[in-house]
Amino acid sequence: MLLRLAIRDVVLIERLDLDFAAGLTVLTGETGAGKSILLDSLGLALGARADSGLVRTGADQAVVTAEFALPPAHAVAALLDDQGWQSGDTLVLRRIVTKDGRSRAFVDDQPASVGLLAQIGALLIEAHGQHDDRGLLNPAGHRSLLDAFAGHDALLDAARTAHTAFGASAAALAQAEAVLTNARRDEEYLRHVVAELRVLAPQAGEEQRLAAERHTMHEGERAAGELDEVAGLLAADGGVEARLRGAQRRLERTGAKLGGVLDTVLHALDRAALEAEEAVSALAQARATIAYDERRLEATEERLFALRAAARKHQVQPDALAGLAVELEGRIAALDAGEGRVTALKTAHAQALGQLRSACAALSASRTLAAARLDDGVNAELDALKLGKAKFRTRVDPLNDGQWGPEGADRVTFEVATNPGAPFGPLIKIASGGELARFILALKVVLAGAGTAPTLVFDEVDRGIGGAVADAVGDRLSRLATDAQVLVVTHSPQVAARGRHHFRIAKESDAASTRTDVVTLEPKARREEIARMLAGAEITPAARAAADALLRAAR
Repeated sequence: MLLRLAIRDVVLIERLDLDFAAGLTVLTGETGAGKSILLDSLGLALGARADSGLVRTGADQAVVTAEFALPPAHAVAALLDDQGWQSGDTLVLRRIVTKDGRSRAFVDDQPASVGLLAQIGALLIEAHGQHDDRGLLNPAGHRSLLDAFAGHDALLDAARTAHTAFGASAAALAQAEAVLTNARRDEEYLRHVVAELRVLAPQAGEEQRLAAERHTMHEGERAAGELDEVAGLLAADGGVEARLRGAQRRLERTGAKLGGVLDTVLHALDRAALEAEEAVSALAQARATIAYDERRLEATEERLFALRAAARKHQVQPDALAGLAVELEGRIAALDAGEGRVTALKTAHAQALGQLRSACAALSASRTLAAARLDDGVNAELDALKLGKAKFRTRVDPLNDGQWGPEGADRVTFEVATNPGAPFGPLIKIASGGELARFILALKVVLAGAGTAPTLVFDEVDRGIGGAVADAVGDRLSRLATDAQVLVVTHSPQVAARGRHHFRIAKESDAASTRTDVVTLEPKARREEIARMLAGAEITPAARAAADALLRAAR
């Protein structure tokens, strides 16, 4: 609710401080007195476009400050929280415009963007008038207004939940399909490599073992040749031990004739023969232990070279081939599993789509019923507002599948036909200025409580009407004011008499300047103002009596 409005140096207003209260507040005054300046000033504080022409002549800057009381859990609190502001029970919006056209905005005395000011203003005040192209006239908000009127929050929550689940299932399916597509591009290559590695069957540490074995066998090959040559030498001429034994036997015959002179030689030859026999035996045993087999060496080298070739091909170390085989087999297994996952996700996605369709169908059916009730309510108001030949309707049109969103599958549009047989069309394009304001009023009466703004402003909603129709307008404004703060600029005494609070806007001039001022009217002054509105320039006793009658009827 708007509590206070302070205006400094805006066009013809030098200094103005106004206090507002709940209920219906009427603003009256002569044509050209400056009522539009007052509304323009309020708009400035709510983020409207700034213009250096708003700065009063001779002043350096214009300043407008608006203070609001915030209802509990109002949407403004959430908006401010998102911006890092702590909101309280009241909120102060301020706008400064300098004479060179620069603009600054403040929220609770903290610098803010004009965009944020406009967002806040849209949540605090709904302004309706002949040139209004927002609020009820903006089709973008018609669906949410119909939903608030219908009161089907549970259906809306179900549609939002279903849409979230549908979006999540679509994202999961798309990601799984992308992974599968990428994997399939390499599938033939992967399966070929895995088949090769399965045949090769590399083992961890195998390359090092084979290299060592190959080295040992090459060394054994060379050592075996040496040993064979030595063995050949020892075996030449019957063998070294045989020759030693032959020499021993000849010396034994000679030694028998010499009486023991050769005993030492004979013992030495005997020992040498024994040692030679042992050496030949040890040489044979050593030759037998050397690990050299030409066929085994060939097989070892073939296996070693195959491992190293595979490692070069796959740009890994030979010892990593076994791990590579496991990794690639895992990718193939994931590919096979991915196909199953995509199938499962397609099923889940189809189920989510079915749930979304069901939730949206239930919401659409409820909207259609609510639209019929809204149409009946608005059309019932039109006759009293001198719009009896007009018709109002709420169109609920299905959206294409790709346009479905968290709020369902419908486009909602308010339309009117102003004469019998005339085609329906958007409210803002079909209705004239005065009709437009009364259509809005009828809508607001039926939609009472459906909007989020706690303050409603109507600019000359009674233009071009009088008598019983003006009284009907005043009655509906008064009814609206039981649920919201309502400010109305009016030229109708019937409407003015309905106000709980009354401001008179007047323009005063002297030789030096012209100023616009606003006066809060007490009961006696209200009577005089309403009488002026009835009678014109000269207030007659009859006009005062008529004003008294209007005020009594409005109580």
